[in-house]
Amino acid sequence: MSAPTTPGAGTGSAPDLRIELAIGGMTCASCANRVERKLNKMDGVTASVNYATEKATVSYAEGVTPEELVATVEAAGYTAELPAPPAAAEEREDPAARHARDLRNRLTVSAVLAIPVIVLAMVPALQFTYWQWISLTLAAPVVVWGALPFHRATWTNLRHGAATMDTLVSLGTLAALAWSLYALLWGGAGVPGMRHPFELTVAPGGGADAIYLEVAAGVTMFILAGRYFEARSKRTAGAALRALLELGAREVSVLRGDTEIRVPVEQLKVGDRFVVRPGEKVATDGEVEEGTSAVDVSMITGESVPAEVSPGSGVVGGCVNSGGRLVVRATRVGADTQLARMAALVEEAQNGKAAVQRLADRISGVFVPIVIALAVGTLGFWLGTGAGATAAFTAAVAVLIIACPCALGLATPTALLVGTGRGAQLGVLIKGPEVLESTRRVDTVVLDKTGTVTSGRMRLLEVHPAGRETVEQVLRLAAAVEDGSEHPVAHAVAAAGRERFGGLPGVSDFENRPGLGVQGVVAELAQLPGLPAPLRAATGTSPITPAGGAGRVVAHAVLVGRPALLAEYGIELPPELVEARERAEAAGRTAVCVSWDGRARGVLVVADSLKPTSAEAVRRLRDLGLTPILLTGDNEAAARSVAAEAGIDPADVIADVLPEEKVAAVRRLQAEGRSVAMVGDGVNDAAALATADLGLAMGTGTDVAIEASDLTLVRGDLLAAVDAIRLARRTLGTIRGNLFWAFAYNVAALPLAALGLLNPMIAGAAMAFSSVFVVANSLRLRGFRSVVAGHGQG
Repeated sequence: MSAPTTPGAGTGSAPDLRIELAIGGMTCASCANRVERKLNKMDGVTASVNYATEKATVSYAEGVTPEELVATVEAAGYTAELPAPPAAAEEREDPAARHARDLRNRLTVSAVLAIPVIVLAMVPALQFTYWQWISLTLAAPVVVWGALPFHRATWTNLRHGAATMDTLVSLGTLAALAWSLYALLWGGAGVPGMRHPFELTVAPGGGADAIYLEVAAGVTMFILAGRYFEARSKRTAGAALRALLELGAREVSVLRGDTEIRVPVEQLKVGDRFVVRPGEKVATDGEVEEGTSAVDVSMITGESVPAEVSPGSGVVGGCVNSGGRLVVRATRVGADTQLARMAALVEEAQNGKAAVQRLADRISGVFVPIVIALAVGTLGFWLGTGAGATAAFTAAVAVLIIACPCALGLATPTALLVGTGRGAQLGVLIKGPEVLESTRRVDTVVLDKTGTVTSGRMRLLEVHPAGRETVEQVLRLAAAVEDGSEHPVAHAVAAAGRERFGGLPGVSDFENRPGLGVQGVVAELAQLPGLPAPLRAATGTSPITPAGGAGRVVAHAVLVGRPALLAEYGIELPPELVEARERAEAAGRTAVCVSWDGRARGVLVVADSLKPTSAEAVRRLRDLGLTPILLTGDNEAAARSVAAEAGIDPADVIADVLPEEKVAAVRRLQAEGRSVAMVGDGVNDAAALATADLGLAMGTGTDVAIEASDLTLVRGDLLAAVDAIRLARRTLGTIRGNLFWAFAYNVAALPLAALGLLNPMIAGAAMAFSSVFVVANSLRLRGFRSVVAGHGQG
């Protein structure tokens, strides 16, 4: 995002501007919670801070400036950066990569120094004379320099009256080092030949002869390791979005007259014509004007099979041209392209928070002060029981170190990061984390018929000639006249004729009769006795004279349409055509009557074709525990015919519904106690998509439908809806598993630490592992597989 945007007009002091800030210095969920609270205290500001993405999404009123937002974050002890222009952003080093590199360097040095300290403490047989002083020499740099980020963050937060996870780590490691120094300098631990047994639990007893250098160094090393792997995993989790953002072409060959000029893609304007050679990326969304090719759309839609394109076909920016040279006219550029809108949707979803995450954030916000109080209470309890200062100190340090709420803060955002990124790779865009809850509750899925279950394109199924007429004659004359109409039925007939004959006869006196059909005069070449084969007119409007004069041109007055059109001219259908028409309509198909020269000559049967994957998708939706319902404005017979093909129960068909009645149909189902998902693609579906508990819009549909939905299916395939629901449920399940682990870990570990059943070093390792476990569990979502052939099963 290069500048604040205005998503909608605000009123009064309501937030109406939006900006995304990169937040630095956050080390745990309570840091993110603190920044969020500070921003939300500003008048006219609504902010959401995501620890996993290290970004703050801020909506603010006109009176607030971005600089004031940055100043507020900095006043809280953190850094904030305004969005940089694209060019500057490319040159600037990624802060996350810089942070990961710093952690790696600190971890490497700390590990080299800390491992000998831990080994000496754990294996008494290796404890040579003065080993304790060597341990101090090795451990001190680890605690002072290796843990410096924790100490620095603690000091910053203390200055602002706050406590975070870093406070716990810093207090624990410094306390262990300070106690060890005291024991070495003023206690009995510094004497030559001192031996120090390693114990997993706290042993009651007094005396200042115990040192905890292995705790100070080991905890620092383990937590640095946890932070480093966490940082790497977070970058891996966001890899899908970064790949999406990097898909676009950088340069493009624009046609200026007949000359090609290579320019940066940012200079493209709507209407520009540009060249895409084999192997090159399509620079932006457009329409093919010249050339034919196969385009690899897998990075946009998840489809593994390249799409064939020719003049008139639409292409999406970011796709790769696999075949011939194409000339494309740009129809969308910049932020309006499908790729940019996909990236924006995914990023917005990743920066959002589910209700369950907000609860975890609130817990993290109060958790640290409670833990510090618990550590003080543990110290007092052990001292009060007479167990001795050593045992009391050890238990208190274990409580401080084990309780860090890192895993809690990572549970939701990392799963959301990976799930939405994987969805984008498969052509499924999840608009926000609250959508995940809806997918779990849904038990009924309402399917719009045209464009969702069916292709939305009519095709010719049957030709019924009357009497001695031939199929070829009926189709040729009907297709010639229908070629002049824009009606979907006419397109189907004309396309079938062109496919069968190559060309169609010319038409004169064409007239479109709205609601009835079309009529015109078709000239064709008749066969004369003695000629070896019928001669037919080629495409065109001029009569054709055969070579040598061997043939004659015959003109036919042709009518194609409803029986009412024929009735205007006193033409009646013979019984055989009446029967063919009634049989077609009973099956839910459209029957078109054909007449010429004053007699009914045939009936054409057309129908909207079922998408090849719809029946399988319906079966898989049932397997997910959903009841599919077909919703359409078509007549009952047509709807039941499609339902039977798709495998939908006839009782679950809602037909003859006007566009404005679709909302009422969804509300009726909801009133019955159902949780309803709606899948649609048209403008007339938008209101129903918004009304449903879960709206899924086909990305091949209208912008209005996509805006109204919760999930966008980039593929125009109902199996994508199956993938969307499966992925959303899997992501939600991962979030719940993460939260369970994070809560269970703290609930189980804190009492163990307080009771002296955990060595502080083991506590530090367990705490670091909990964060890594949560992130690694989220990364399993990268292995999710589509149900579509080519992607495998998931």
